[in-house]
Amino acid sequence: MVVFGCGLWDDFRRLNPGIKLFFQIAGATLAFVGGISINGFIIGSYDMQINVLVSYAVTIFWFLLFINAVNLIDGLDGLAAGVVFFVCVLMIIFSARNVDYLTAVYFATLGGAILGFLKYNFNPASIFMGDGGSYFLGYTVAALSIMGSEKSRVGALMLMPLLALGVPIFDAILSPIRRFIRGRRMFQPDKGHIHHVFLRMGLSSSNAVLIIYGITMALCVLAIFLVNLRNGAGGFVLVILLCGMILLVRKMGYLEYLAFDKFYGWLQDVTDVAGLSQERRSFLSLQIDANESQNLEELWAYIGKALEMLRFDKAELHYCAEPVLCWRSRREFDDSDSFLRIEVPLIDGDPDIFGKFILIKDVKQGHIQPYTIRRVENLRRTLLSNLTRLKNL
Repeated sequence: MVVFGCGLWDDFRRLNPGIKLFFQIAGATLAFVGGISINGFIIGSYDMQINVLVSYAVTIFWFLLFINAVNLIDGLDGLAAGVVFFVCVLMIIFSARNVDYLTAVYFATLGGAILGFLKYNFNPASIFMGDGGSYFLGYTVAALSIMGSEKSRVGALMLMPLLALGVPIFDAILSPIRRFIRGRRMFQPDKGHIHHVFLRMGLSSSNAVLIIYGITMALCVLAIFLVNLRNGAGGFVLVILLCGMILLVRKMGYLEYLAFDKFYGWLQDVTDVAGLSQERRSFLSLQIDANESQNLEELWAYIGKALEMLRFDKAELHYCAEPVLCWRSRREFDDSDSFLRIEVPLIDGDPDIFGKFILIKDVKQGHIQPYTIRRVENLRRTLLSNLTRLKNL
């Protein structure tokens, strides 16, 4: 009632994501207090029990994952209800196979209710689930999967609904990551979910739903197949499945923003800002040495070393009435249209201008690194502060 009520209220009056998360945790906590909790893990013949705090954290995460997975996939008529129906069918089979007829009846009851609802919810829908319905379904599947597991341990049976809900679970995990990388609020709704990607590919709403139905049915069949495999073989199949899913969504363009070059550039930028890279520390050392320069020529020599590190090809310093100071790298280059030219004014307050700092790079010989412009700004500040200091000597 707590979780359903939160979703129902959100259907009529939008709730803040933090408030929704609070009520989801509250509902999961009630289940935990009532005895529906994950108490350990079963890996092969090894049964590992966990303490109360870890059990509570794992149980809350389990409920949040299922609640939000079903909620996020509820973007097209009949999609969330159909996916959860297939999960119910799978769990009926496994529960009956384990002679757990009570859990099988629970899932049969839920599946029957969904099937009756789905008749009116499939495209074109005359009734809609809303957040109240999707929250309820996710919460119920999460609770029943724990209740039907052996000794409330995470084992083969409890992982079956997780595998069958592979599409929405995958989407629920990737959605906040996608929003974070793209600079958006992690829990703000968007149009970047898997079913939206299918629609952008030109599929109709009904066809997109049927494709996800087909993927879910295939995952359910795979789950049945995995139960009959040995642990090692089952784990190997799961690894292959995970790699296949990543390749599939990457092919769809869903993970375009996680391309290796973008991620590597972002990682370089982060390590540079944090000062973790050796090159960043060497660059900082040159700045410190430049701050101890006794004259303009010595200062310019340190600037030249820094520019060599940044792989610039040529630089000029135009400073007041002083002769123009030039620097060239040891690499061979000819004037061409492939040059990047950066002209940086040396300004100390307004309108005092000491001069300008001109940098030239042949981009054919190397790309601009993500941190290059930031380091150019650091050089500008180093030049400006030291030119001011030398001027006052």
